[in-house]
Amino acid sequence: MLGAAGMVNPDQIQDCLDRGWIVVVPNHRLCPQVNLLEGPMQDCRDLLSWIQDGHLESHIAAKEGGPYLVDQEHIFAFGTSSGGHLALGLGFGVAKPVAGIYDMYGVCSFDDPEWANPLPHIQAIVPALTADVAEKVFSESPIPIEGGVSLEGQAKPGPPDFSVPRVAYAFTQIGGGTVVDAVWPKAARETDGFQPVDPILNVTSTFPPTVIVHGIDDRMVPLRYSQQLYAKLREKKVQSCLIEIPGEDHTFAAKMKTGSETWNLQRQGFDFLEALLPRDDI
Repeated sequence: MLGAAGMVNPDQIQDCLDRGWIVVVPNHRLCPQVNLLEGPMQDCRDLLSWIQDGHLESHIAAKEGGPYLVDQEHIFAFGTSSGGHLALGLGFGVAKPVAGIYDMYGVCSFDDPEWANPLPHIQAIVPALTADVAEKVFSESPIPIEGGVSLEGQAKPGPPDFSVPRVAYAFTQIGGGTVVDAVWPKAARETDGFQPVDPILNVTSTFPPTVIVHGIDDRMVPLRYSQQLYAKLREKKVQSCLIEIPGEDHTFAAKMKTGSETWNLQRQGFDFLEALLPRDDI
């Protein structure tokens, strides 16, 4: 519902570039005008297909003025929070999954009743709003691909602007314990429930190698969800790792300082992906 590509931690992007990787950071359509599967997940899957079909290679070659080889066999997916979920969504429901996934406190276990619990620390910052302010989000056209604010941090310094319908709507849903219904409505799950969108329901023995990083003190997406996902990955004998970050709440990726203990711990996620690449010892 919120956020934009420009809010990804630039130090993490630089870490990837320093490893010699190509970094593609997409925007996607935002819920609730479109549901989770038909909007954000489909847009990311379309991007993966675009890359796999050689279009990224052609695009770079045109910019470079000559042939450019992209390693199509080692496309990785990385994301934080909702982006972590979207990264996991490239491990199933696609013709050819990514080669590895780095999930930072992504969401799963959508049928857990705890998702319906209000979050007092979010409710505390949301002012009293008239219903029409938040509901104006449904009249936005075309469907936005940038939210202007993110739980990962502001596009501009300062508190959320609750006069903006999208911000008012999203924070109201998150604080009120109705966020799952907002992005995957009951009408959408009448046939298959959460099966089409929940990573934990789609882990098989062929799921991509996956590393998970999660703050121990997360008050928005409890650590136990990632622990459940990790247990499922291990059950299916998928190469995987769970790194629990001491003292960190949700959205810490936006605020961490390069060289800190948190930075060094989460950086192991990229090390995990790098270890999946073939070694050239010649």
